[in-house]
Amino acid sequence: MYLPLRSWTLLHLLQLPFALSNSDQPSVKFVVPDEQLGDLHNHHHGRRDLNHLGNLSPYHDAPTVPGVSADLPDDCTVDQIILLHRHGSRGPAGEQHYIITLADTLEKARDKIQDTDLPWYLEFLKDGYKYDLVPEVLTIVGRKQLFDHGVEFALRYPTFSTNEVVSTTVPRVIDSAHFFSQGFFGRGAENITYLTTDNFTDPVSWLDPWVSCPGLSYIPPMQAAAKWANKYIPPIAKKLDEDIPGINFTLDDIHGALYACPYDLAARNRSPWCNAFTTHELRGLEYELDLYFDGYSGHKSNGDAGPLAGAFYVKKLIERLTDTTETAKPLYLDFAHDTTILLALSAMGVNKDMVPLSPDHPPAHRKFRTSNQVPFAAEMVWEKFTCKDFFQGPQVRLVLNGATFPLSICEDSENDKQYGTCSLDKFLQANAYSMDVEYHDKVWNATCELPH
Repeated sequence: MYLPLRSWTLLHLLQLPFALSNSDQPSVKFVVPDEQLGDLHNHHHGRRDLNHLGNLSPYHDAPTVPGVSADLPDDCTVDQIILLHRHGSRGPAGEQHYIITLADTLEKARDKIQDTDLPWYLEFLKDGYKYDLVPEVLTIVGRKQLFDHGVEFALRYPTFSTNEVVSTTVPRVIDSAHFFSQGFFGRGAENITYLTTDNFTDPVSWLDPWVSCPGLSYIPPMQAAAKWANKYIPPIAKKLDEDIPGINFTLDDIHGALYACPYDLAARNRSPWCNAFTTHELRGLEYELDLYFDGYSGHKSNGDAGPLAGAFYVKKLIERLTDTTETAKPLYLDFAHDTTILLALSAMGVNKDMVPLSPDHPPAHRKFRTSNQVPFAAEMVWEKFTCKDFFQGPQVRLVLNGATFPLSICEDSENDKQYGTCSLDKFLQANAYSMDVEYHDKVWNATCELPH
């Protein structure tokens, strides 16, 4: 999640139940021996729900779509690749407020904890819990994710290369670009030109367009997420109060424990807190994060600012696919945020449900799921390809986190459905909304600009 500082401050002033604060807090020293931490691949083995932690999920390949082929027809050749990569696992941002609050509560209750016969999933508290995560920086796990992805990308596309890598100006994103490059280029990474969005003169950046759209508000989606949190968290607090009588956990404490699970995983691939929650409880956190991002990335049908901002990535994508400037390269490597990917998908209308998600209860089925679309180190890969016979003319395919993501907005044949693709011409037609968006036109000013 990428929130400018002004958004955190505004939320704090509004004192929302879900408001986040990145105010400085003293570090509480609670030490957990390594043997009690648990490991993502050992102690947590078999817990696939740890891939359902919303945008805080460890990287994992997305589920394949039934009936959609993972491979292109044999007579097809990929001619151009455009990568948009989210940064790798990071330390907490504003969420650290909750984890520190929890650690402080546990410190005050140290004697009660020692005198209580704890259930197995809380036994680690006998030795304490230490919050020592560095806020917002790329973690060791994140570095490995990006390096590994660079190696895998080179193996998948061995004939493609470039001399330029672009990222936003946020340090963890810049670091992610460098670690990916070391995996992809090897020693050649030293000779690559690394650019940030500051090096470009586009009126709206395709990688962080929210900077130019002050009307893109975090407040309504935060309120929706808070409403859901006030439904699913109290039963968890009741359970833990019964496990450790006398502490009286607050909702902020429980939020801290829920966030400690994904952020411990992000830092060291293991967490004692994940075992404290059932699958159902962790799905509550997933839905809370989905509610926020569904509201923030918005719906075109509602005239929301999210798709309008996301249109600038789509415009850049189409500029490259069609070689509008006659300078198109065979490979583009861009690095940005979860929000970048979600705004782009929202502008295309490919990942949204017909009705926005409700804070009252999760729907039985939904398309929008940040766990699969934007886990840490998410990869959005666009392929332009041509075939000798199977398809006529240039085609487009989206591979999102290792799985073909069907382009239902422009599919025009059974072959399109089978391979999740569509022709470049149909893709352009389907994205007329984005192509019509212009900075400071009437629609932009009415939606993105704050009234004076």
